Amino acid sequence: MTAYEKPKVWKWEDEELNKGGNRPTAGARFEQTLPVGEAPFQLYSLGTPNGIKVTIMFEELKELGIVDADYDVYTINIGKDDQFGSDFVKINPNSKIPALVDYSADKPVNIFESGSILLYLAEKFNKLLPNDLHERTETLNWLFWQVGAGPYVGGGFGHFFAYAPEPLQYPIDRFTMETKRQLDLLDKTLAERPYIVGETYTIADIAIWSWYGRLAMGDLYEGSAEFLDVASYKHVMEWSKRISERPGVQKGLAVAYKSLEN
Repeated sequence: MTAYEKPKVWKWEDEELNKGGNRPTAGARFEQTLPVGEAPFQLYSLGTPNGIKVTIMFEELKELGIVDADYDVYTINIGKDDQFGSDFVKINPNSKIPALVDYSADKPVNIFESGSILLYLAEKFNKLLPNDLHERTETLNWLFWQVGAGPYVGGGFGHFFAYAPEPLQYPIDRFTMETKRQLDLLDKTLAERPYIVGETYTIADIAIWSWYGRLAMGDLYEGSAEFLDVASYKHVMEWSKRISERPGVQKGLAVAYKSLEN
């Protein structure tokens, strides 16, 4: 294998070959009209770890008796570049799922980034986010921890462990080290309390479980549970299983996505 030599100015080599997927530029690539259903919330998403955060949130709100938390959810097929259509980009200029529009306000509110959506819904309905200053701040500490830490698991460990064209030891070692450090942090935290923040289930649990709970249960990357020795993080495993049994979580995972063509 020839050693890589860094050029003085980087150039995207796939520019003429790969017209789909990510590019080093942002913005819409084609005209698009997204469907809008009858529910007050319109969600455009996919069943990825970031995507399921929002469907779980909606279903947990429904379990709490919030009848106004009704939503339609449409599939954004990132493999077919749906996220680069003009209507989707108007909601989320960063072209990432999930993206949500709240039509129940005086005028439609666009919300993107999964952490922002969880916080928006928690504040709107005054649920799953403690009112006590200390507990609220601790919840947000962990919510933003997940938002910042998650890319190491997905874009780092997951990519090089499961999706890279060939296994490369340096990036696998680097991102495995960080992923295990994060799992150890969660395990030590959950050794002292049943939920991420304390005695109460919050949006922090939803955000973190969608990545780390699914990782611990072997539902993200084939073979990763054994590779990471997740069974050694017993408190993470107990927490992951307990949350997986919640009706709102199960319904959030099983939600039926509508087609953009409907």
